[in-house]
Amino acid sequence: KIELHGKPIEVEHSVPKRQRIRKLQIRNIPPHLQWEVLDSLLVQYGVVESCEQVNTDSETAVVNVTYSSKDQARQALDKLNGFQLENFTLKVAYIPDEMAAQQNPLQQPRGRRGLGQRGSSRQGSPGSVSKQKPCDLPLRLLVPTQFVGAIIGKEGATIRNITKQTQSKIDVHRKENAGAAEKSITILSTPEGTSAACKSILEIMHKEAQDIKFTEEIPLKILAHNNFVGRLIGKEGRNLKKIEQDTDTKITISPLQELTLYNPERTITVKGNVETCAKAEEEIMKKIRESYENDIASMNLQAHLIPGLNLNALGLFPPTSGMPPPTSGPPSAMTPPYPQFEQSETETVHLFIPALSVGAIIGKQGQHIKQLSRFAGASIKIAPAEAPDAKVRMVIITGPPEAQFKAQGRIYGKIKEENFVSPKEEVKLEAHIRVPSFAAGRVIGKGGKTVNELQNLSSAEVVVPRDQTPDENDQVVVKITGHFYACQVAQRKIQEILTQVKQHQQQKALQSGPPQSRRK
Repeated sequence: KIELHGKPIEVEHSVPKRQRIRKLQIRNIPPHLQWEVLDSLLVQYGVVESCEQVNTDSETAVVNVTYSSKDQARQALDKLNGFQLENFTLKVAYIPDEMAAQQNPLQQPRGRRGLGQRGSSRQGSPGSVSKQKPCDLPLRLLVPTQFVGAIIGKEGATIRNITKQTQSKIDVHRKENAGAAEKSITILSTPEGTSAACKSILEIMHKEAQDIKFTEEIPLKILAHNNFVGRLIGKEGRNLKKIEQDTDTKITISPLQELTLYNPERTITVKGNVETCAKAEEEIMKKIRESYENDIASMNLQAHLIPGLNLNALGLFPPTSGMPPPTSGPPSAMTPPYPQFEQSETETVHLFIPALSVGAIIGKQGQHIKQLSRFAGASIKIAPAEAPDAKVRMVIITGPPEAQFKAQGRIYGKIKEENFVSPKEEVKLEAHIRVPSFAAGRVIGKGGKTVNELQNLSSAEVVVPRDQTPDENDQVVVKITGHFYACQVAQRKIQEILTQVKQHQQQKALQSGPPQSRRK
């Protein structure tokens, strides 16, 4: 009991100021754990704003988690510290913001597939980065462990020489995965510098193989995030076949089943001689960089369409080294992580998914769809099948723009993860938006100009079917088909058009005034 001036006062027990934070570090996570399992565990205690890998030498995974409130973080700490997860005991502790920033400047946002690669053991010279602007996306190689010594050279002389000649920064991750048959190498430079460094490493491996009488074939192995692999392969494998034909190589890609929490990358194996493999690397990385740059452009466009949206916190983008934030910049400390629309109206979007994927979206006893609904802040319902043999099912998503973005993004990701589309294809879904029949003309534009511009901007197919009969609410359907980014851009632009039409009508109503005033 405490008295002040003779009167008793109540004292509220609270966490010390230095611990009144929203960030936790979770250690000792099973390295093979799938993201869905970790997601389902974390969202039980609140809204997860971000989940980032911490690069360590630990054989288990370590993540920093930020909850939307201190109370949620405290509850997660109480419940998860000491929690048994697949025979691993989780260790959870608070981390101050400044500590999280200092621990690892290379940590990256969580991707749909898992965490990025762990810490590196740098062998390159600190000042050896190319004076030209390097590509944001590094080249990652996988090399047999027995060749690592030759690549580094005596006291690092060989790797320093490659670094200097190619104007590259090269990290040889030799301390990772003790006892593994292969080690990864990361090369950051211009595309030309990267390819030159790759060719030098190939030449060293082939020479070393001759010296030690190594008789097995030495292929080039490139690591690439799964999000880019579908576009590398191309429709019906056309892109990959063309690269094989142009470079006289044989290319294979590791199966999706090998992806885990700690390994979101696929292995692209190229067989041929040094010259042909080097040429194939150029073509492969050219295609992957194009995909990466398109994704970044789409991210930035989304950031402008939904101001303040923290794209990196959504868990939709790959944890690729060098992934920059959207050009609009991160929200300020006073800005909430998702936009607070003063007049944000609830939108309803009908998303059509493969009928076979319904079970995966719903999850066991409906757990996945409930978690998805909580994560996105949207109402998500799956409509009954229109016919017993229907190939698609309609998902009804109701919520504001940021909720639509998050919910649809996770659904696209789940369909890709569960292999409901061919690994060689991107996930493309059809979405329907109902618009007032009087506004349909504005979406189409004079002579189809607006809808054509919309398709060029978003890369989605946008169709307003002719001769539609408006429903009981005098609305017609606009159909949007494309990959996730394309659909989101198209949806946002259509909503902008509808807002403009509504504002125009309101202005006309105000100018005309009420009927009684006109009679006077």
